[in-house]
Amino acid sequence: MTLPKLARTPVSAILASAVLAAGAASLLSPQSVWAQTLPSVAPSVRGLPDFTDLVDLVGPSVVNIRTLERASADTGSSADEQMLEFFKRFGIPIPPGMTPRGPRQDRGPSDEVQPRGVGSGFILSADGLIMTNAHVVDGADELVVTLPDKREFKAKIVGADKRTDVAVVKIEATGLNAVKIGDINRLRVGEWVMAIGSPFGLENTVTAGIVSAKKRDTGDFLPFIQTDVAINPGNSGGPLINMRGEVVGINSQIYSRSGGFQGISFAIPIDEAVRVSDQLRANGRVTRGRIGVQIDQVSKEVAESIGLGQPRGALVRGVEPNSPAAKAGVEPGDIVLKFDGKEIDKSVDLPRLVGNTKPGNKSSMTVFRRGAQRELAITVAELEPDQPQRRAAAPDAPKPPVLGAAQSLGLTLAELTPAQKKELNVKGGVRVEAAEGPAARAGLREGDVIVAIANTEVASAKELETAVARLDKSRPVNVLFRRGEWAQYAVIRPQR
Repeated sequence: MTLPKLARTPVSAILASAVLAAGAASLLSPQSVWAQTLPSVAPSVRGLPDFTDLVDLVGPSVVNIRTLERASADTGSSADEQMLEFFKRFGIPIPPGMTPRGPRQDRGPSDEVQPRGVGSGFILSADGLIMTNAHVVDGADELVVTLPDKREFKAKIVGADKRTDVAVVKIEATGLNAVKIGDINRLRVGEWVMAIGSPFGLENTVTAGIVSAKKRDTGDFLPFIQTDVAINPGNSGGPLINMRGEVVGINSQIYSRSGGFQGISFAIPIDEAVRVSDQLRANGRVTRGRIGVQIDQVSKEVAESIGLGQPRGALVRGVEPNSPAAKAGVEPGDIVLKFDGKEIDKSVDLPRLVGNTKPGNKSSMTVFRRGAQRELAITVAELEPDQPQRRAAAPDAPKPPVLGAAQSLGLTLAELTPAQKKELNVKGGVRVEAAEGPAARAGLREGDVIVAIANTEVASAKELETAVARLDKSRPVNVLFRRGEWAQYAVIRPQR
Protein backbone atom coordinates (compact mmCIF):
# COMPACT_ATOMS: atom_id res chain seq x y z
CA MET A 1 0.00 0.00 0.00
CA THR A 2 1.54 3.27 -1.05
CA LEU A 3 1.68 6.34 1.18
CA PRO A 4 -0.50 8.57 -1.05
CA LYS A 5 -3.30 5.96 -1.03
CA LEU A 6 -3.00 5.53 2.73
CA ALA A 7 -3.21 9.29 3.23
CA ARG A 8 -6.61 9.30 1.49
CA THR A 9 -7.96 6.14 3.23
CA PRO A 10 -10.52 6.67 6.06
CA VAL A 11 -9.25 5.92 9.56
CA SER A 12 -11.91 3.23 10.04
CA ALA A 13 -10.62 1.36 6.98
CA ILE A 14 -7.07 1.50 8.27
CA LEU A 15 -8.11 0.06 11.63
CA ALA A 16 -10.09 -2.74 9.93
CA SER A 17 -7.15 -3.64 7.73
CA ALA A 18 -4.91 -3.73 10.78
CA VAL A 19 -7.23 -6.15 12.61
CA LEU A 20 -7.46 -8.49 9.59
CA ALA A 21 -3.71 -8.41 9.16
CA ALA A 22 -3.23 -9.27 12.82
CA GLY A 23 -5.54 -12.34 12.51
CA ALA A 24 -3.90 -13.62 9.34
CA ALA A 25 -0.31 -13.13 10.47
CA SER A 26 -0.01 -14.71 13.90
CA LEU A 27 3.76 -14.40 13.84
CA LEU A 28 3.54 -10.61 13.80
CA SER A 29 3.22 -8.72 17.06
CA PRO A 30 0.61 -5.90 17.40
CA GLN A 31 3.41 -3.38 17.35
CA SER A 32 4.64 -4.80 14.04
CA VAL A 33 1.16 -4.58 12.55
CA TRP A 34 0.84 -0.89 13.42
CA ALA A 35 4.32 -0.24 12.05
CA GLN A 36 3.24 -1.71 8.71
CA THR A 37 -0.12 0.04 8.45
CA LEU A 38 0.73 3.60 9.63
CA PRO A 39 2.86 5.93 7.49
CA SER A 40 6.49 5.99 8.54
CA VAL A 41 7.12 9.54 7.36
CA ALA A 42 3.87 11.24 8.39
CA PRO A 43 4.42 14.99 8.82
CA SER A 44 4.40 16.26 12.40
CA VAL A 45 1.51 18.55 13.23
CA ARG A 46 2.20 21.29 15.77
CA GLY A 47 -0.74 22.49 17.83
CA LEU A 48 -1.45 26.00 19.04
CA PRO A 49 0.81 27.19 21.85
CA ASP A 50 -0.27 26.92 25.47
CA PHE A 51 0.40 30.16 27.35
CA THR A 52 -0.66 28.98 30.80
CA ASP A 53 2.87 28.29 32.05
CA LEU A 54 4.04 31.66 30.73
CA VAL A 55 1.26 33.44 32.60
CA ASP A 56 2.24 31.66 35.81
CA LEU A 57 5.90 32.52 35.23
CA VAL A 58 5.67 36.18 34.19
CA GLY A 59 2.29 37.24 35.60
CA PRO A 60 3.64 37.95 39.13
CA SER A 61 6.10 40.47 37.61
CA VAL A 62 3.51 42.64 35.82
CA VAL A 63 2.02 45.59 37.69
CA ASN A 64 -0.81 48.06 37.28
CA ILE A 65 0.12 51.76 37.43
CA ARG A 66 -2.52 54.36 38.31
CA THR A 67 -1.69 58.01 37.91
CA LEU A 68 -3.36 60.65 40.06
CA GLU A 69 -3.64 64.42 39.78
CA ARG A 70 -4.82 67.20 42.01
CA ALA A 71 -8.20 68.46 40.91
CA SER A 72 -8.46 72.02 39.66
CA ALA A 73 -11.42 74.26 40.40
CA ASP A 74 -13.16 73.49 37.10
CA THR A 75 -12.36 69.79 36.81
CA GLY A 76 -15.43 67.66 36.09
CA SER A 77 -16.08 64.11 35.03
CA SER A 78 -14.03 62.82 32.10
CA ALA A 79 -15.28 59.19 32.15
CA ASP A 80 -16.19 57.53 28.89
CA GLU A 81 -19.95 56.99 29.27
CA GLN A 82 -20.11 54.26 26.61
CA MET A 83 -17.34 52.28 28.28
CA LEU A 84 -19.01 52.68 31.69
CA GLU A 85 -22.23 51.34 30.21
CA PHE A 86 -20.31 48.36 28.79
CA PHE A 87 -18.88 47.51 32.22
CA LYS A 88 -22.30 47.84 33.90
CA ARG A 89 -24.12 45.73 31.29
CA PHE A 90 -21.77 42.77 31.59
CA GLY A 91 -21.25 43.04 35.35
CA ILE A 92 -17.55 43.95 35.09
CA PRO A 93 -16.14 46.00 38.00
CA ILE A 94 -15.56 49.60 36.95
CA PRO A 95 -11.82 50.40 36.93
CA PRO A 96 -10.71 53.08 39.43
CA GLY A 97 -9.62 55.39 36.64
CA MET A 98 -13.15 55.41 35.20
CA THR A 99 -15.26 55.84 38.33
CA PRO A 100 -18.04 58.30 37.47
CA ARG A 101 -17.84 61.54 39.37
CA GLY A 102 -20.75 63.83 39.97
CA PRO A 103 -20.57 67.59 39.41
CA ARG A 104 -18.55 69.54 41.95
CA GLN A 105 -20.62 71.81 44.09
CA ASP A 106 -17.64 73.68 45.44
CA ARG A 107 -15.81 75.51 42.64
CA GLY A 108 -13.13 76.97 44.86
CA PRO A 109 -9.48 75.87 45.03
CA SER A 110 -8.98 72.19 45.92
CA ASP A 111 -6.12 69.81 46.69
CA GLU A 112 -8.29 66.75 46.11
CA VAL A 113 -6.48 63.95 44.27
CA GLN A 114 -8.44 62.13 41.58
CA PRO A 115 -7.68 59.37 39.03
CA ARG A 116 -5.93 60.54 35.89
CA GLY A 117 -4.99 57.43 33.91
CA VAL A 118 -4.12 53.75 33.98
CA GLY A 119 -1.10 51.96 32.56
CA SER A 120 1.07 48.91 33.05
CA GLY A 121 4.65 48.09 33.96
CA PHE A 122 6.93 45.23 34.91
CA ILE A 123 9.42 44.61 37.69
CA LEU A 124 13.10 44.98 36.77
CA SER A 125 14.64 44.13 40.13
CA ALA A 126 13.61 42.48 43.39
CA ASP A 127 14.07 45.76 45.28
CA GLY A 128 11.27 47.59 43.45
CA LEU A 129 12.57 49.05 40.18
CA ILE A 130 9.79 49.05 37.58
CA MET A 131 9.91 49.85 33.86
CA THR A 132 7.02 51.47 31.99
CA ASN A 133 6.31 54.07 29.30
CA ALA A 134 7.20 57.72 29.78
CA HIS A 135 3.75 58.77 28.56
CA VAL A 136 2.14 56.68 31.33
CA VAL A 137 3.76 58.73 34.11
CA ASP A 138 4.03 62.07 32.30
CA GLY A 139 2.30 64.90 34.22
CA ALA A 140 1.17 62.72 37.14
CA ASP A 141 1.13 64.24 40.64
CA GLU A 142 1.12 60.78 42.27
CA LEU A 143 1.74 57.21 41.14
CA VAL A 144 0.15 54.13 42.68
CA VAL A 145 1.55 50.70 41.76
CA THR A 146 -0.63 47.64 42.36
CA LEU A 147 1.06 44.24 42.44
CA PRO A 148 -0.70 41.06 41.30
CA ASP A 149 -1.17 40.09 44.97
CA LYS A 150 -3.19 43.36 45.38
CA ARG A 151 -0.58 45.15 47.49
CA GLU A 152 -0.39 48.86 46.66
CA PHE A 153 2.63 51.16 46.85
CA LYS A 154 3.22 54.81 46.13
CA ALA A 155 5.96 55.13 43.53
CA LYS A 156 8.46 57.81 42.64
CA ILE A 157 9.84 58.49 39.17
CA VAL A 158 13.53 57.63 38.84
CA GLY A 159 13.69 59.06 35.32
CA ALA A 160 11.75 59.31 32.08
CA ASP A 161 12.85 59.79 28.48
CA LYS A 162 10.15 61.12 26.15
CA ARG A 163 12.16 60.53 22.97
CA THR A 164 12.11 56.76 23.47
CA ASP A 165 9.00 56.68 25.71
CA VAL A 166 10.83 54.76 28.46
CA ALA A 167 10.48 55.47 32.19
CA VAL A 168 11.73 53.85 35.40
CA VAL A 169 9.84 54.16 38.69
CA LYS A 170 10.67 52.85 42.19
CA ILE A 171 8.57 51.42 44.98
CA GLU A 172 9.79 50.59 48.49
CA ALA A 173 9.50 46.82 48.47
CA THR A 174 11.75 43.76 48.57
CA GLY A 175 11.62 40.15 47.41
CA LEU A 176 9.70 40.97 44.23
CA ASN A 177 9.58 38.75 41.14
CA ALA A 178 11.79 40.34 38.48
CA VAL A 179 11.36 39.57 34.80
CA LYS A 180 13.97 37.84 32.66
CA ILE A 181 15.30 39.99 29.81
CA GLY A 182 15.39 38.34 26.40
CA ASP A 183 17.77 38.61 23.44
CA ILE A 184 16.15 40.76 20.75
CA ASN A 185 18.47 39.30 18.11
CA ARG A 186 16.81 35.90 18.55
CA LEU A 187 13.33 37.32 17.98
CA ARG A 188 11.91 36.18 14.62
CA VAL A 189 9.05 37.46 12.52
CA GLY A 190 6.15 35.01 12.81
CA GLU A 191 6.91 33.68 16.30
CA TRP A 192 4.32 33.74 19.06
CA VAL A 193 4.44 36.45 21.72
CA MET A 194 2.22 37.36 24.67
CA ALA A 195 1.30 40.60 26.43
CA ILE A 196 0.09 41.17 29.98
CA GLY A 197 -1.31 44.52 31.04
CA SER A 198 -4.29 46.59 32.14
CA PRO A 199 -6.33 47.53 29.05
CA PHE A 200 -9.07 49.97 30.08
CA GLY A 201 -7.94 49.38 33.66
CA LEU A 202 -8.71 45.64 33.57
CA GLU A 203 -5.69 44.32 35.48
CA ASN A 204 -3.77 41.15 34.56
CA THR A 205 -5.29 40.85 31.10
CA VAL A 206 -3.44 38.38 28.85
CA THR A 207 -3.43 38.63 25.04
CA ALA A 208 -1.33 36.84 22.44
CA GLY A 209 -0.36 36.98 18.78
CA ILE A 210 2.68 36.89 16.52
CA VAL A 211 5.54 39.21 15.62
CA SER A 212 4.43 40.95 12.41
CA ALA A 213 7.67 42.84 11.65
CA LYS A 214 10.93 43.97 13.19
CA LYS A 215 12.74 47.30 12.91
CA ARG A 216 9.59 49.16 11.96
CA ASP A 217 10.44 52.85 11.54
CA THR A 218 7.98 55.02 13.44
CA GLY A 219 10.40 57.29 15.26
CA ASP A 220 13.87 58.84 15.12
CA PHE A 221 15.54 56.84 17.86
CA LEU A 222 13.77 53.47 17.94
CA PRO A 223 13.11 50.66 15.45
CA PHE A 224 9.85 49.19 16.80
CA ILE A 225 8.62 45.61 16.98
CA GLN A 226 5.27 45.30 15.21
CA THR A 227 2.82 42.65 16.42
CA ASP A 228 -0.81 41.68 16.05
CA VAL A 229 -1.20 41.20 19.81
CA ALA A 230 -4.34 42.95 21.08
CA ILE A 231 -3.08 46.14 22.74
CA ASN A 232 -5.47 48.83 23.99
CA PRO A 233 -5.28 51.96 26.16
CA GLY A 234 -3.96 50.80 29.53
CA ASN A 235 -1.63 48.17 28.05
CA SER A 236 1.04 50.85 27.64
CA GLY A 237 4.18 50.00 29.58
CA GLY A 238 3.42 46.31 29.88
CA PRO A 239 5.81 43.58 28.72
CA LEU A 240 5.88 41.73 25.40
CA ILE A 241 6.95 38.18 26.22
CA ASN A 242 8.36 35.40 24.04
CA MET A 243 7.62 31.69 24.44
CA ARG A 244 10.68 31.29 26.68
CA GLY A 245 9.14 33.62 29.24
CA GLU A 246 11.54 36.47 28.44
CA VAL A 247 10.61 40.12 27.98
CA VAL A 248 11.51 41.24 24.45
CA GLY A 249 9.71 44.59 24.34
CA ILE A 250 7.56 47.23 26.03
CA ASN A 251 4.10 47.66 24.55
CA SER A 252 3.97 51.31 23.63
CA GLN A 253 1.79 52.29 20.65
CA ILE A 254 -1.18 51.19 18.62
CA TYR A 255 -2.27 52.06 15.12
CA SER A 256 -5.92 52.98 15.40
CA ARG A 257 -8.54 55.21 13.83
CA SER A 258 -11.02 54.60 16.63
CA GLY A 259 -8.78 54.49 19.71
CA GLY A 260 -9.22 50.72 20.01
CA PHE A 261 -7.26 47.71 18.78
CA GLN A 262 -6.98 47.48 14.98
CA GLY A 263 -4.58 44.55 14.63
CA ILE A 264 -1.36 46.59 14.57
CA SER A 265 0.64 47.26 17.74
CA PHE A 266 4.16 48.46 18.39
CA ALA A 267 6.62 47.58 21.14
CA ILE A 268 9.93 49.16 22.13
CA PRO A 269 12.76 46.60 21.70
CA ILE A 270 13.94 45.60 25.16
CA ASP A 271 17.64 46.08 24.37
CA GLU A 272 16.99 49.75 23.54
CA ALA A 273 14.80 50.14 26.62
CA VAL A 274 17.43 48.63 28.93
CA ARG A 275 20.11 50.91 27.50
CA VAL A 276 17.90 53.91 28.24
CA SER A 277 16.92 52.64 31.69
CA ASP A 278 20.58 52.16 32.66
CA GLN A 279 21.20 55.86 31.98
CA LEU A 280 18.02 56.88 33.80
CA ARG A 281 19.05 54.90 36.87
CA ALA A 282 22.59 56.26 36.81
CA ASN A 283 21.93 59.92 35.95
CA GLY A 284 18.19 60.46 35.96
CA ARG A 285 18.32 61.44 32.29
CA VAL A 286 19.61 60.22 28.93
CA THR A 287 22.49 61.87 27.08
CA ARG A 288 22.68 61.54 23.31
CA GLY A 289 25.06 62.60 20.63
CA ARG A 290 24.28 65.12 17.90
CA ILE A 291 26.16 66.44 14.86
CA GLY A 292 23.79 69.19 13.67
CA VAL A 293 22.33 68.04 10.35
CA GLN A 294 18.84 67.79 8.93
CA ILE A 295 18.42 64.69 6.80
CA ASP A 296 16.06 62.96 4.40
CA GLN A 297 15.75 59.70 2.50
CA VAL A 298 17.62 59.13 -0.76
CA SER A 299 15.19 58.23 -3.52
CA LYS A 300 15.98 55.69 -6.22
CA GLU A 301 15.71 58.38 -8.89
CA VAL A 302 18.20 60.67 -7.14
CA ALA A 303 20.61 57.81 -6.37
CA GLU A 304 20.76 56.81 -10.03
CA SER A 305 21.09 60.36 -11.32
CA ILE A 306 24.04 61.31 -9.09
CA GLY A 307 25.95 58.07 -9.64
CA LEU A 308 25.27 56.51 -6.23
CA GLY A 309 23.58 53.46 -7.72
CA GLN A 310 21.24 51.93 -5.15
CA PRO A 311 19.31 54.28 -2.82
CA ARG A 312 21.13 54.24 0.51
CA GLY A 313 22.52 56.61 3.10
CA ALA A 314 21.08 59.81 4.52
CA LEU A 315 20.73 62.95 2.39
CA VAL A 316 21.93 66.07 4.23
CA ARG A 317 19.33 68.77 3.63
CA GLY A 318 20.77 71.32 6.03
CA VAL A 319 23.79 71.91 8.27
CA GLU A 320 23.50 73.99 11.45
CA PRO A 321 26.04 76.85 11.69
CA ASN A 322 28.96 76.15 14.08
CA SER A 323 27.72 72.58 14.60
CA PRO A 324 30.03 69.52 14.66
CA ALA A 325 28.97 68.74 11.09
CA ALA A 326 29.76 72.27 9.90
CA LYS A 327 33.18 72.16 11.56
CA ALA A 328 33.85 68.75 9.99
CA GLY A 329 33.09 70.11 6.50
CA VAL A 330 29.72 68.45 5.88
CA GLU A 331 27.75 70.27 3.17
CA PRO A 332 24.07 70.32 2.18
CA GLY A 333 23.57 67.72 -0.53
CA ASP A 334 26.11 65.30 0.94
CA ILE A 335 24.90 61.75 1.41
CA VAL A 336 26.18 60.10 4.60
CA LEU A 337 27.05 56.48 3.80
CA LYS A 338 28.83 55.43 7.01
CA PHE A 339 29.16 56.62 10.59
CA ASP A 340 31.97 55.16 12.70
CA GLY A 341 32.34 52.43 10.11
CA LYS A 342 28.68 51.36 10.29
CA GLU A 343 26.67 51.38 7.08
CA ILE A 344 23.74 53.81 6.77
CA ASP A 345 21.10 51.85 4.89
CA LYS A 346 18.18 54.24 5.57
CA SER A 347 18.18 57.83 6.74
CA VAL A 348 16.76 56.86 10.16
CA ASP A 349 19.91 54.83 10.85
CA LEU A 350 22.03 57.99 11.19
CA PRO A 351 20.26 59.66 14.16
CA ARG A 352 20.18 56.32 15.98
CA LEU A 353 23.90 55.75 15.52
CA VAL A 354 24.77 59.35 16.41
CA GLY A 355 22.34 59.36 19.34
CA ASN A 356 23.95 56.25 20.82
CA THR A 357 27.41 57.85 20.57
CA LYS A 358 28.82 59.39 23.73
CA PRO A 359 29.14 63.19 23.47
CA GLY A 360 32.76 64.21 22.97
CA ASN A 361 33.60 61.08 21.03
CA LYS A 362 35.73 61.56 17.90
CA SER A 363 34.00 59.72 15.08
CA SER A 364 34.44 59.18 11.35
CA MET A 365 31.95 59.77 8.54
CA THR A 366 31.92 58.66 4.93
CA VAL A 367 29.98 61.00 2.64
CA PHE A 368 29.17 60.89 -1.06
CA ARG A 369 29.69 64.28 -2.75
CA ARG A 370 29.80 65.19 -6.45
CA GLY A 371 30.22 61.58 -7.55
CA ALA A 372 32.96 60.59 -5.09
CA GLN A 373 33.29 59.41 -1.48
CA ARG A 374 35.07 61.49 1.16
CA GLU A 375 36.19 60.66 4.70
CA LEU A 376 35.47 63.27 7.38
CA ALA A 377 36.45 63.40 11.07
CA ILE A 378 33.77 64.71 13.41
CA THR A 379 33.50 65.32 17.17
CA VAL A 380 30.06 64.46 18.48
CA ALA A 381 28.28 67.03 20.66
CA GLU A 382 25.47 66.49 23.17
CA LEU A 383 21.88 66.62 22.00
CA GLU A 384 19.98 69.42 23.67
CA PRO A 385 16.21 70.04 23.87
CA ASP A 386 14.65 70.88 20.53
CA GLN A 387 15.22 74.47 19.50
CA PRO A 388 12.71 76.52 17.50
CA GLN A 389 13.66 76.90 13.87
CA ARG A 390 15.06 80.21 12.73
CA ARG A 391 12.80 82.25 10.51
CA ALA A 392 14.43 83.28 7.27
CA ALA A 393 14.90 87.00 6.77
CA ALA A 394 13.05 88.75 3.96
CA PRO A 395 15.11 88.53 0.77
CA ASP A 396 16.66 91.58 -0.85
CA ALA A 397 15.24 92.92 -4.09
CA PRO A 398 16.15 90.36 -6.79
CA LYS A 399 18.62 91.18 -9.49
CA PRO A 400 17.49 91.19 -13.13
CA PRO A 401 16.81 87.68 -14.47
CA VAL A 402 19.46 85.86 -16.46
CA LEU A 403 18.30 84.29 -19.72
CA GLY A 404 20.28 81.67 -21.62
CA ALA A 405 20.85 77.94 -21.97
CA ALA A 406 19.02 77.16 -18.73
CA GLN A 407 15.76 78.11 -20.42
CA SER A 408 15.91 74.79 -22.26
CA LEU A 409 15.27 73.21 -18.85
CA GLY A 410 12.45 75.64 -18.09
CA LEU A 411 14.55 77.81 -15.75
CA THR A 412 14.80 81.57 -15.47
CA LEU A 413 17.62 82.50 -13.10
CA ALA A 414 19.07 85.43 -11.16
CA GLU A 415 22.29 86.03 -9.26
CA LEU A 416 22.23 85.85 -5.47
CA THR A 417 22.79 89.03 -3.50
CA PRO A 418 25.46 89.04 -0.74
CA ALA A 419 22.70 89.20 1.89
CA GLN A 420 21.00 86.13 0.45
CA LYS A 421 24.28 84.20 0.44
CA LYS A 422 24.84 85.09 4.09
CA GLU A 423 21.32 84.13 5.09
CA LEU A 424 21.56 80.76 3.35
CA ASN A 425 25.16 80.23 4.48
CA VAL A 426 26.31 79.43 0.95
CA LYS A 427 29.36 80.62 -0.97
CA GLY A 428 27.49 80.76 -4.25
CA GLY A 429 24.50 79.58 -6.17
CA VAL A 430 21.82 80.85 -8.53
CA ARG A 431 18.29 81.88 -7.60
CA VAL A 432 15.32 80.49 -9.55
CA GLU A 433 13.15 83.36 -10.74
CA ALA A 434 10.72 81.11 -12.60
CA ALA A 435 10.33 77.39 -13.23
CA GLU A 436 8.32 76.08 -16.15
CA GLY A 437 8.06 72.90 -18.21
CA PRO A 438 10.64 70.25 -17.21
CA ALA A 439 11.91 72.26 -14.20
CA ALA A 440 8.40 72.77 -12.82
CA ARG A 441 7.56 69.09 -13.27
CA ALA A 442 10.72 68.22 -11.32
CA GLY A 443 9.42 70.28 -8.36
CA LEU A 444 11.55 73.43 -8.71
CA ARG A 445 9.85 76.75 -8.04
CA GLU A 446 10.53 80.46 -7.66
CA GLY A 447 12.85 81.26 -4.77
CA ASP A 448 14.82 78.00 -4.88
CA VAL A 449 18.60 78.37 -5.05
CA ILE A 450 20.52 75.97 -7.31
CA VAL A 451 23.95 75.14 -5.87
CA ALA A 452 24.94 72.24 -8.17
CA ILE A 453 23.82 70.66 -11.41
CA ALA A 454 24.97 67.31 -12.83
CA ASN A 455 27.30 66.88 -9.81
CA THR A 456 29.00 70.20 -10.63
CA GLU A 457 28.98 73.09 -8.17
CA VAL A 458 27.79 76.41 -9.58
CA ALA A 459 28.69 79.66 -7.82
CA SER A 460 27.10 81.98 -10.38
CA ALA A 461 24.64 82.09 -13.28
CA LYS A 462 27.55 82.02 -15.70
CA GLU A 463 28.89 78.76 -14.26
CA LEU A 464 25.41 77.23 -14.37
CA GLU A 465 24.99 78.27 -18.01
CA THR A 466 28.33 76.67 -18.86
CA ALA A 467 27.34 73.45 -17.10
CA VAL A 468 23.96 73.32 -18.87
CA ALA A 469 25.57 73.89 -22.25
CA ARG A 470 27.65 70.71 -21.76
CA LEU A 471 24.65 68.54 -20.87
CA ASP A 472 23.22 65.78 -23.02
CA LYS A 473 19.76 67.27 -23.51
CA SER A 474 18.26 63.81 -24.08
CA ARG A 475 19.11 62.53 -20.59
CA PRO A 476 17.80 63.45 -17.12
CA VAL A 477 19.95 65.79 -15.02
CA ASN A 478 20.19 66.03 -11.24
CA VAL A 479 19.94 69.44 -9.56
CA LEU A 480 20.93 70.14 -5.95
CA PHE A 481 19.06 73.15 -4.64
CA ARG A 482 18.22 74.97 -1.43
CA ARG A 483 14.71 75.88 -0.37
CA GLY A 484 15.00 78.10 2.65
CA GLU A 485 17.39 76.35 5.02
CA TRP A 486 16.93 72.92 3.47
CA ALA A 487 18.79 71.25 0.62
CA GLN A 488 17.31 68.58 -1.65
CA TYR A 489 17.69 67.00 -5.07
CA ALA A 490 15.46 67.23 -8.11
CA VAL A 491 15.77 65.31 -11.37
CA ILE A 492 14.85 67.33 -14.47
CA ARG A 493 13.75 65.18 -17.37
CA PRO A 494 13.94 66.49 -20.95
CA GLN A 495 10.81 67.51 -22.83
CA ARG A 496 9.48 64.70 -25.05
